[in-house]
Amino acid sequence: MDLEVLLAKMVEGDDLVRGTALVGAEISDVSARGTSFESVVFRGCVFEGVDLSNCTFTDVLFSGCRLMRCKMERTWLNRVDFRSCSAPGMSFLKGRLTGVSMVDSQFSYCDLSEASVSSLRASSTSLVESNVYSTRLSRVELDGCDLTRSTVFRASLAGVDLSTCDITGIRVSSDFHELRGAIVGEEQAVQLATLLGIRIKEEEAWLS
Repeated sequence: MDLEVLLAKMVEGDDLVRGTALVGAEISDVSARGTSFESVVFRGCVFEGVDLSNCTFTDVLFSGCRLMRCKMERTWLNRVDFRSCSAPGMSFLKGRLTGVSMVDSQFSYCDLSEASVSSLRASSTSLVESNVYSTRLSRVELDGCDLTRSTVFRASLAGVDLSTCDITGIRVSSDFHELRGAIVGEEQAVQLATLLGIRIKEEEAWLS
């Protein structure tokens, strides 16, 4: 499928793009209007100002792509792989992320507010100043990610392993219930305790 055909399908909306690969394409200022993408590969593509909201992505690979000023709001990402991608400011507002992988990618200033995230694996990925507000999280694996100054409000981190991540300056709500059950390292525990105004006695090895 060439770029012109793909763009036509995206603009028309309510259409299916299946079993194709796009390499080095540049797409800007387009609204996909509910398009379904199935078994599609985007390699080295540039998306700028593209609205992919209300779309469905199934078995899709983004490799070495740049997604600038793009949106995936209310979008279902089912088995989607982002590899070495740059997507600062991406909005997944009220989206559904199932079986999503983010490896060696840039997702700083990402908005995951009110999204449903089930099975997300992120490795060596930047989520600096990202927003997790009222997000439903389950089966989340974060390895070597940067969560500096990210905001976590009303989203439980129970079961989420943050022990290899940079969580400096993370912002949590005043009751910090969303941190309960999160797995952190010793230095991170001290950082969080300082952030939350908790005094730790030297002889204490753990916090109840």
